[in-house]
Amino acid sequence: MPTVSMTVNGKPTSGEAEGRTLLVDFLRGPLGLTGTHIGCDTSQCGACIVHVDGEAVKACTMFAAEADGAEVQTIEGMANADGSLSVIQQAFQDHHGLQCGFCTPGMVMSAAALLKDNPKPTETEIRDYLEGNICRCTGYHNIVKAIMAASGQDVSAIAAE
Repeated sequence: MPTVSMTVNGKPTSGEAEGRTLLVDFLRGPLGLTGTHIGCDTSQCGACIVHVDGEAVKACTMFAAEADGAEVQTIEGMANADGSLSVIQQAFQDHHGLQCGFCTPGMVMSAAALLKDNPKPTETEIRDYLEGNICRCTGYHNIVKAIMAASGQDVSAIAAE
């Protein structure tokens, strides 16, 4: 079986992967990084979003071999160096941007990608960006508030749903 090597959350790593092994399965299996969730197996829900070479990617749509040599960041790599929550993670906690938590890793990873490209998104821009992420619990309102708060914006202007 071929070996796939990549840098995951800043650490060089490698493992065996068949050509058909999806990146999400490689992360969860041989690497033991189970924070990246498998939610639908059809690339619809966004629970498996990771960053590959700085870009948000649904890990269920990419083969592990395609990430050979890449820099990959998962939800496990989002915390600060001292282990405390990142600004985005803390905002999700502070603004109740999660309920069951299943979609949260993908939402946090999407939020990070959005804020990298658009540091002060509007409510509409956030909702549009999250179109590829499904949350079955929250109704998105508090997720939007959390992302706005993480961007340093006042969330009091967001109308209650």
